[in-house]
Amino acid sequence: MSELTTDRPVYVAVIGDGDPHGAEGQRILSWAEEVGERLARAGAVVVTGGLGGVMEAASRGATNAGGLTIGILPGDDRSDANAFVRVPIATGLGVARNLVVVTASDVVIAVGGRYGTLSEIGLALRQGRGVVTLGSWRVGLEQGLTNPNVHIAGDPSSAVERALRPA
Repeated sequence: MSELTTDRPVYVAVIGDGDPHGAEGQRILSWAEEVGERLARAGAVVVTGGLGGVMEAASRGATNAGGLTIGILPGDDRSDANAFVRVPIATGLGVARNLVVVTASDVVIAVGGRYGTLSEIGLALRQGRGVVTLGSWRVGLEQGLTNPNVHIAGDPSSAVERALRPA
């Protein structure tokens, strides 16, 4: 019988807007692609919701850098995944798949995003996952609340560095 190894890569969920618009949207997509690329170069597995926008940009960056991408899809058809997802997982869960995305990951990087992203951030924190935000929700920081599992990054490099730093 072969010996199992415990050396496994870090799984990082990259979450964000599925359809960003305008100049801000282009900046968010550029950041997401760079985050995916940097994660792949560091040996991390990139987990997304498998569709468009930030999910596709992060998957594109990771795939172009030779990394592994997993897409946790809301529907029941694996062919719905964007072209850069190497392992599509159809759930048939709709938006409830957000819990699967964060639970399947060790840490979450939120790049931009709207209410779906906010729900994933909340689920990640509830599951005890670290969250790095890049141009995204600040989850209570404006109200003076602190959370040791939430980190604000100013650029893709610092977002990836913080996500991969041991807790």
